[in-house]
Amino acid sequence: MKHGSTIHGAQQLENDNGEPATGRPKPITYYHDKSAMSRVIEALRARKGGPLQVGVIGLGTGTLACLSAPGETWRFFEIDPTIVEIARDSNRFTFLSSCAPQLPIVIGDARLTLTKEPDHRYDLIIVDAYSSDAIPVHLATTEAMALYKSKLTPHGVVLMHISNRHLELRSVVEGIAAANGLKTWIWRRDKDEADDGNFVFTSDVAISAENAVDIGTLARDGSWVWNTPDPAVRTWTDDYSNVAGAIWRKYAR
Repeated sequence: MKHGSTIHGAQQLENDNGEPATGRPKPITYYHDKSAMSRVIEALRARKGGPLQVGVIGLGTGTLACLSAPGETWRFFEIDPTIVEIARDSNRFTFLSSCAPQLPIVIGDARLTLTKEPDHRYDLIIVDAYSSDAIPVHLATTEAMALYKSKLTPHGVVLMHISNRHLELRSVVEGIAAANGLKTWIWRRDKDEADDGNFVFTSDVAISAENAVDIGTLARDGSWVWNTPDPAVRTWTDDYSNVAGAIWRKYAR
């Protein structure tokens, strides 16, 4: 599934031997087994020692549903009903039908629908909502992060997928997280993990939490770097954002 110049999901139809792929589909694109997102989910599951409660903003093809484990509760928030139709159409993708056919999907703007969720419900909130190379700015502000934090359990984590060809979003996340008393770790991506020909991509990911203990073994993993906010980058709010500055940082660094 492609929107503009960005691939939002893909499914492998044949195994390496050319036989039709059957059973539970293998997550690829940004969600493969060595991806940053997979590592975060596994680390939080191990840190908690039990099933996770996960909220995901942005459905795409529903690939993330196949990273869920038995006994876990996952809920997706998606603004576009057409995306839901595509993800639920098993003639197109079978991530949802194979891995979580009863998965609840809340349709609407996540800044509005998430407010209706109980506070302190989620161990992990994943923000993965993009349209081509644009970003929904209102999901990347101080007030948005305050909403995510209010819905986290005491040791909960916010994961933001910030891959973008034209915008440097790491500084944005670091700023809005710090404004809410959260620390941020950035995935130092390993290009060796990529296999673009087979739709296995690298990704830029940021995770924010109150303390290092909240992210489990990732705090001791050299692939995750704790960064403090850049004082030269003004923190984004509902009243202020600077997309031009994010473009400049992308190409200046």
